Amino acid sequence: MTLLATLLQEFATLSLSILIVARLFLGVSQGLIGVGTISWCIGKLGAEHTARSISWNGIASYGAIAIGAPLGVIVIDAVGFNSLGGALIVMAGLALWLIRNKPSVPVVVGERLPYWSVFGRIAPYGLGLTLSSIGYGTLTTFITLFYLSRGWEGAAYCLSMFGVCFILARLLFIGAINRLGGYNAAIVCMAVEICGLLMLWLSPSSGIALAGAGLTGVGLSLVYPALGVEAIKSVPTPSRGAGLSAYAVFFDLALAIAGPVMGAIALGQGYDWIFFYAALLSACALALTIWLSRRTANQTYPA
Repeated sequence: MTLLATLLQEFATLSLSILIVARLFLGVSQGLIGVGTISWCIGKLGAEHTARSISWNGIASYGAIAIGAPLGVIVIDAVGFNSLGGALIVMAGLALWLIRNKPSVPVVVGERLPYWSVFGRIAPYGLGLTLSSIGYGTLTTFITLFYLSRGWEGAAYCLSMFGVCFILARLLFIGAINRLGGYNAAIVCMAVEICGLLMLWLSPSSGIALAGAGLTGVGLSLVYPALGVEAIKSVPTPSRGAGLSAYAVFFDLALAIAGPVMGAIALGQGYDWIFFYAALLSACALALTIWLSRRTANQTYPA
């Protein structure tokens, strides 16, 4: 549909309508692909590898985002914008071809909870994820404007530093979730993220901002899988897929909130203050995670 929209650029309204519908399909499919691949991986490796399954999925997703932008520019420069839709179709077809003979995992037999019941159990963990992930949406959306407001150059390097530190931290420290427990890993990471965001808020130079972005990436790296491990424990095994789906919604919510809310703050108080408020929200997530940890110590869920 994206390819069709590019071919109908002369008919602006029709092309835009097709593009919007294509984005809706893309959003739904990407959501299901993410949940499906994580569930598939957990089913193959076992529930004890939930953290690793979520982390590797995130590395693949963020890696694709990092590669996609420059690769798209290369394709457009080489063969034109209209070729982009065809290239995406070929890549999606390649992915489908790669998994064509992969064996499916056995369906877990048992009573499944209604989705809204699952959502209610996941919601406290999801809220912590949302509050802590607004920093991610804030940095990726506004770092360029923040640099411009300070008269600095090199915002792209700041984004690269964030991404590299994020991925490296996931690769190097993913075992910490199993060693320390999901709650403890999330608490440590949120504290690191808060420090990084405060460095961005107070940064007197682009070098300090660069370091703050890297520290924020390290902090955010394990929050999603660490809280996810604890969230999935709160639902029965047959409802694990629904739990992952509900949990993923809260990360998307953070990205949806970050743009308009932090944009309004930037207009009123300046771009530096958005990082202060992102740190404040992360501190709320930290307090919530500590509370959840203490609550869970005295609470059990049915398997």
